[in-house]
Amino acid sequence: MTAAAKKRAVISSGRAERPRESFSPKKHWGKNLLVELGFLGIILLCFLTVKILPFLLSFGYAFTDWNGISSQISFTGVDNYVQMLADKDFWNSLWFTLRFCGCSILLTNVLGFFLAFCLNKPLRMRGILRAGFYIPNVLGGLVLGFIWQFIFTKVFPAIGKATGIGFFNLMWLGTPATSFWGLVMVDVWCSLGYYMLLYLAGLSAIPSDCLEAAHIDGAGGWQTLTKVTLPLLMPTITRCLFLSITSSFRVYTLNMSLTNGGPYLSSEAITMNIYRTAFTENQMGYGSAKSLVFMLIVVAITGIQVALTSRKEVSM
Repeated sequence: MTAAAKKRAVISSGRAERPRESFSPKKHWGKNLLVELGFLGIILLCFLTVKILPFLLSFGYAFTDWNGISSQISFTGVDNYVQMLADKDFWNSLWFTLRFCGCSILLTNVLGFFLAFCLNKPLRMRGILRAGFYIPNVLGGLVLGFIWQFIFTKVFPAIGKATGIGFFNLMWLGTPATSFWGLVMVDVWCSLGYYMLLYLAGLSAIPSDCLEAAHIDGAGGWQTLTKVTLPLLMPTITRCLFLSITSSFRVYTLNMSLTNGGPYLSSEAITMNIYRTAFTENQMGYGSAKSLVFMLIVVAITGIQVALTSRKEVSM
């Protein structure tokens, strides 16, 4: 036997004699527990402090007359909810929010799907077009609201004066009707690109075999869209509707920067009404009661939406 063969035999025998270490989940967990808590502990603490704790405290404050400052808190039972029944400002803001959400959700999803359907085709510069429609979503918030406030009050009147087109001469933020549609217009313009990308992802996931089979069977463009594309796209539609509903109900910064609830609280969203009650009028208990009612309404609407659209989903 050569020296190299002897050396290989010694190495292989050493490997065979070495005991194999068994993997122990308990040992592994105990060894890395401190490291894992170090990564997750701060995040969990912030989440509990910022989200969970205020949410739980609001349940208790909703049954008190606390003003948000005083250390004296009196239990009032359901008086806040009885007062809410006669609060016209609350119900007007809720009605405005429901109308705003209905129009915004419908236009955002229909136009978002239309753009996604068109930009899913092999068009020139479609990448630039996708980025262009998505850019307004990056701005968002107060910046977008103040930009459009300048457009409504300065740019549109200048265009209307130069062209004589009545659309630009409207008082977009000065009347209840125009302020409503102005908010809807800006909200749709801002969020359209985000839902376009979601629908693009859903359309890209549809197998081309299904579309080719429908074409071979003689299905036209409309039949392929309604009988093949939309049923296979229902999981994406469910997610987009859920996200658009929750986003529309939470509108605040756009409402504040554009109209601030005016004129005469005619465009005040329910989030602004809750904020005004709790922090401007110093009725934290009453504001908490309003927020709980608002939460139940949103949960009910989203639950019904998910239940209805999930039934229409099909597996590929």
